[in-house]
Amino acid sequence: MGAATTPLPLARAPGRPRAARPVCVGKMAAVSLRLGDLVWGKLGRYPPWPGKIVNPPKDLKKPRGKKCFFVKFFGTEDHAWIKVEQLKPYHPHKEEMIKINKGKRFQQAVDAVEEFLRKTKGKDQASSHNSTEEKNRRNSSEERGKQSAGEEKRKASLSEGKVKKGTGEGKKRVSSVSSERGSMSPLKRAQDQSPRKRGRPPKDEKDLTVPESSTVKRVMTGTVAGFKWPPSVSEPVKDSDPHFHHFLLSQTEKPAVCYQAITKKLKVCEEETGSTSIQAADSTAVNGSITPTDKKIGFLGLGLMGSGIVSNLLKMGHTVTVWNRTAEKCDLFIQEGARLGRTPAEVVSTCDITFACVSDPKAAKDLVLGPSGVLQGIRPGKCYVDMSTVDADTVTELAQVIVSRGGRFLEAPVSGNQQLSNDGMLVILAAGDRGLYEDCSSCFQAMGKTSFFLGEVGNAAKMMLIVNMVQGSFMATIAEGLTLAQVTGQSQQTLLDILNQGQLASIFLDQKCQNILQGNFKPDFYLKYIQKDLRLAIALGDSVNHPTPMAAAANEVYKRAKALDQSDNDMSAVYRAYIH
Repeated sequence: MGAATTPLPLARAPGRPRAARPVCVGKMAAVSLRLGDLVWGKLGRYPPWPGKIVNPPKDLKKPRGKKCFFVKFFGTEDHAWIKVEQLKPYHPHKEEMIKINKGKRFQQAVDAVEEFLRKTKGKDQASSHNSTEEKNRRNSSEERGKQSAGEEKRKASLSEGKVKKGTGEGKKRVSSVSSERGSMSPLKRAQDQSPRKRGRPPKDEKDLTVPESSTVKRVMTGTVAGFKWPPSVSEPVKDSDPHFHHFLLSQTEKPAVCYQAITKKLKVCEEETGSTSIQAADSTAVNGSITPTDKKIGFLGLGLMGSGIVSNLLKMGHTVTVWNRTAEKCDLFIQEGARLGRTPAEVVSTCDITFACVSDPKAAKDLVLGPSGVLQGIRPGKCYVDMSTVDADTVTELAQVIVSRGGRFLEAPVSGNQQLSNDGMLVILAAGDRGLYEDCSSCFQAMGKTSFFLGEVGNAAKMMLIVNMVQGSFMATIAEGLTLAQVTGQSQQTLLDILNQGQLASIFLDQKCQNILQGNFKPDFYLKYIQKDLRLAIALGDSVNHPTPMAAAANEVYKRAKALDQSDNDMSAVYRAYIH
């Protein structure tokens, strides 16, 4: 959430809390707060973030323990239970927070708050104006009613005088009229003349409240761009505030495949293609209530992706045994409650399900087939899940040797980067043993927002290579555009601003461009790995005689960047291949 526009993480508590129990990270002064207040909420190691206290979904239980409020955060899709001591009122601390936080995402969030306040003020003024007009109309109607009543009394009095002089029939007729009019008071007649009953608010006032729990109750799949919540049946909303439209459940491959209530943390949706998606909520409040499997989990490989995955497994209460080729990387997770395995074989033999996430096909094979490797720990019933991005031939070979020993195998490469791994927002592509896929459901919910089951072994590897081929080619195109802007005398920042207002706008685009503009290539996704994936994707195309000229061109640019010693930098460092 700093200068590099790191996205706001899910508000998961560090350590190993029980389900849905928020943990304080740094004390903030306890204050008197109530529903609807704007606040600054403390989220883990990140700076306080602006949000609003709202009603939680009815099916979302409040954590036990200290007093908490359910907060929705501006400029993000995040929402969570936050302890009261972690909250500060917005207005008194606004200047203080702005001084200590300078990130672009933070400023966008503050701007969103100010926009919300402007809209709220405008609606309040409109409501006040409408209320004043309505009061004036009622007073005018009552005045006209009184005048009308006086006139009627005068006419009635004259009529009575005439009736006395008239016949008995005339007396009867006037008496009937007088009785009918006398039964209705002047105020009642004035109300009948008024366009609206007394005390009822103007119709427009119904639309002035910001939807809170009513909008959270309804979940709709679809693309993020242009996403709008459907109005509640009981509470129609015309002008709901966009800052509180939260995407509680991640999107599926096809819109409207399934709608699911927030109480269902896990749902398997069959699609026409035979693929299946397990959807995990992208809300901490929901993910925080995951019931961890009682199976013992092993994890091999604590790189950029593996470290975030293990951290989230521990946070959600899983029992995890870890191993890494560089043993020092295990220390942090041991402190968080993980157990240490001395070899891959030992981890597999002592755990029910063992995950692995390593760099490339060679590393994946060595891990399984090498000395004290995974295969030596496999026996009937043991489960192995390979999350590495490799080619289909490699994963098929590994599946065969695992199954030959009586083990169960699932491939589950992940789409994302280090930040998404840390936030538990990866997309998991799985194939192989369907039963094992379902056994991994709580683990997949802890580490990702969505997982897809794609059928037989090899399908996930192919799909993952295609996804990364598109991403790598796009990154090279971004770098090419920025350098072309520079050499033609155009502002690179202006180019980014234009792109961010168009159809290509995305977090990926903004982050990678910011990396380039700031010269910050700290790895979020290693350049050497995206080049490896491009190479494997091109080979996949060759295997079926399908041309991949765009990927081939991008691959050459990455190869040049590697020659410039950019392998261990972020993929955005491909930019340097164009300027050298």
